[in-house]
Amino acid sequence: MGQSADAAFDEGELMADSEVERRARALYEAREKRQPIAPFTDADPSLNMDDGYLIQRAFTELLVADGEILSGYKAGLTSAAMQDMFGVDTPDYGPVMASTIRGDGATVSLDAFIAPKVEAEIVFELAAPLAGPGVTLRQARAAIGAAMAGLEIVDSRIENWRIRLADTIADLGSTGAAVFGRAVTPSPDLDYRLVGMVFSRNGELVATGAGAAALGDPVAVLAWLANVLGEHGIALEAGQVIMTGALHAAVPLNPGDTFTAEFDHLGSITLHVDGSEPTEKEAIAG
Repeated sequence: MGQSADAAFDEGELMADSEVERRARALYEAREKRQPIAPFTDADPSLNMDDGYLIQRAFTELLVADGEILSGYKAGLTSAAMQDMFGVDTPDYGPVMASTIRGDGATVSLDAFIAPKVEAEIVFELAAPLAGPGVTLRQARAAIGAAMAGLEIVDSRIENWRIRLADTIADLGSTGAAVFGRAVTPSPDLDYRLVGMVFSRNGELVATGAGAAALGDPVAVLAWLANVLGEHGIALEAGQVIMTGALHAAVPLNPGDTFTAEFDHLGSITLHVDGSEPTEKEAIAG
């Protein structure tokens, strides 16, 4: 399930190595201290998607050097609305680290994050590797070993979520943690586009969604990711988890909240938030 951090782009292609490392180190320290930093794009509005991936790779390497294990990937910007917001026509991606994964019914503390929000999505576990470019929808579907209900806690090391595209990509796709439900072996003819989801907070409905919200088809997200990574010599491995993107707008976490997402075919998944208020330090940081 583990994989070392591989390069997404040729080193030095865009920014000087020293600038990439400086920015990656700033994000690393923000993650460690849970204190946000100013957006990189404030100082350099010219930063683009490729710059973001260079920083992301360096940030990931710092985490791997600490003993973190890459368990898979998350896709973001998989909805037309989010792509329009960032002025792009493609999703983005980030790493999913093993230490950030929780099980159904997990309780998290707000002190572990800076400004967390939660969103529900469909998650795949691969039974076979996928190596692009050229991966088709049929090949992507055939590689899926299991599907799971998922909740992603998105978090930003960039202050007040003032992110532009390069900022969120550099910041591991604004990932914080993930909660996965039980693995379900899906029927071969299950249409993930039509998998509906109802999302509740403290028993009250706050959002609904369907698989089609993720790039029109969560399987298309998987194929896209395999092909993008394959262009840079990275293959998805059997056993890795792939988070296919939010099915609704992210919802902030508050002390004592309980979130439940109920999916067709995949079952339900629940996340609890500790009832303690964040410390003064964390409240200021958020």
